[in-house]
Order: sequence, then C-alpha cells, then structure tokens
Amino acid sequence: MPNPAFETVDPPFTTFRFEVVLDLDDPPEGVTNPVCNAAFAECDGLEMTIEPKTVREGGNNREQIHRVGPASYSQLSLKRGMTANLDLWSWFVAAATPGRLATAQGQVTMWDADGTPRLTFVLKDCFPVKLRGPSLNAREGLVAIEELQLAYAQLDVRPAGQAGAGFGIGISAGLSVSAGVSAGASVSGGFGLSGSLGASASGSAGLSLG
Repeated sequence: MPNPAFETVDPPFTTFRFEVVLDLDDPPEGVTNPVCNAAFAECDGLEMTIEPKTVREGGNNREQIHRVGPASYSQLSLKRGMTANLDLWSWFVAAATPGRLATAQGQVTMWDADGTPRLTFVLKDCFPVKLRGPSLNAREGLVAIEELQLAYAQLDVRPAGQAGAGFGIGISAGLSVSAGVSAGASVSGGFGLSGSLGASASGSAGLSLG
C-alpha cells in the first residue's frame, strides 16, 4: 500500500538542474546577452541576512529586545569551464571604466525532476567585483575554470515564469561543454548530460520580452 505522505509532499529540487541568466543593461562591444550563453557550472551566494538591532530595557537583566534591522545580501559566485568566450573579462573591464553603466539583471532558475522550471531567484543590479582566472598545473589534466563574483542590490524569489517581465532577455542559443568541473554540473535550457566525471552539456535560449 503506497505511503500517503509521498503523495502530498513535493520532492526537493536537485542542485544540478539550473540556469544562470545575466542580461547586461549596456553590453560592451562584442558581448551579447545573456552573458556566456547562460552556461555556468556552479552558482553560490543566493543569501539574505537581516541584522537585528538589540535594545536593553533598564531593570530587565534577563531579556533583550530585538528590532528588525536592514537586510544585506551575499555575493554571487559563478564558475564555468574557460573557453575563448571573453564576455566576463570584457564586462569586468567595462565595470572598471569610470562613468560606464556596467550593471546586469540576473535570474537563477531551478528545474524539478521532470525538467519543468519551478523557481527563479531574481537579482537586481548586479555588477562584477572579482574575476579569477584558472589555476594552471601541467601535472594534472583538469579543466580550466574561471570564477566571477557579483554584488547585487536585491534578491527575490518567485515561481518560474513570473520573473521575466521587463528583463528583456535577448535571443540566444548556444552549446557549451565542460568536463571535470564537478559531479553536479549544470543542465541549462532543459537538456544536458551529466555523469560521474562531471561532464556537462548546457544550452540556453532566451526570448526578448521588451
């Protein structure tokens, strides 16, 4: 007899079915939206924190009163197998140029086990703060990984399909293959290959909304 609990509880999402879309507000020359065709193998830093304000009441030594303080956000860390695509480097140079608009609007979408987009994290006004090239070692046959860290102004999460309005994701389609990144490599655009060696294939397609 089936367990009725399994019929009412949604199964949790896996960590390897996701897509990171970064749509630049003012792309530098040669950079198209979404950046790197949304092909990222790792994403970390979807985090919000509220710092409480502690107030002490005179004569009450056994209790402290907390008031809600401002919200703060972590930095988003993105990793991908390095290719001849230099979008991240061009974007970082543009961000370091005085007077240049270098923000981007970000979306991190998660799929369920059936391959259906379910949740989207929306990141407002992202800009690069750190870019790291691969660690090179001739003794090991590892994939070269580049890492980008982004600061963002606000983080929101909503059901997939409600986050794209007004973001203007550009028309794009591409295929990116990386191996040896991790066992949980990304699967983007609803198709992909993953295995114990960490091989992954990812693609993306965006539709212009405005």
